[in-house]
Amino acid sequence: MLLIPAIDLKDGQCVRLRQGRMNAVTKFSDDPLAMAQRWITAGAQRLHLVDLNGAFAGTPINAAPIRAIAQTYPNCPIQVGGGIRDIKTINTYLDVGVTYVIIGTQAVKHPEFVAKACKLFPGNIIVGLDAKDGFVAIDGWATVTQYKVIDLAQQFAQYGVSAIVYTDIGRDGMLTGPNIEATCKLADAVSIPIIASGGITNLEDIRALIKVDRPQIIGAITGRAIYEGTLDFAAGQKLAAHGQI
Repeated sequence: MLLIPAIDLKDGQCVRLRQGRMNAVTKFSDDPLAMAQRWITAGAQRLHLVDLNGAFAGTPINAAPIRAIAQTYPNCPIQVGGGIRDIKTINTYLDVGVTYVIIGTQAVKHPEFVAKACKLFPGNIIVGLDAKDGFVAIDGWATVTQYKVIDLAQQFAQYGVSAIVYTDIGRDGMLTGPNIEATCKLADAVSIPIIASGGITNLEDIRALIKVDRPQIIGAITGRAIYEGTLDFAAGQKLAAHGQI
């Protein structure tokens, strides 16, 4: 399993939000490129970049630092989300070296867009499903829909997406541990890879994810824990990859 460090970008800076609230922000660095280097040096095998401004604006806002990271570290797969609402944006990100683009709000509002993207860019499309109490939230988590996570995941699996990033909004940035039960239910409902997100706090959370023995759960995204020090990233990646430190 991969432990994937999150680099959330707001106004060109590395930040973390609590439960997706733009007014509950903590800044960790003014240098996203240096932050990427930090995690790659510590053993990261994939990076998770989020354009927070883009998620709310509906168009990329922090494309420059994302491009810089992708071009500086071409051998490290990068997945990018936030504000990806059209084919041109996908094409632009892939052209600068991004490996995977994550479609969130647009996937829920216009599922046919995902089907088209999967045909045009096979192997490069991930769908991000962010949930509150099992229902999908969109528009930077500002709106909770009536769509159930599992129903949409099954639909997108048929379209050929590479993976689902599943985020429990209530856990994100709160250091309360991941929603393992819901993540396992999702993994059992689809045959495509699942990347867990939200709540990873320490090594015990990683052990708990490993213990459920779901091969579909290929990775876990961690953010606030590695920035605030409750989780040593290098140790966590070793544990995730090998089952031991």
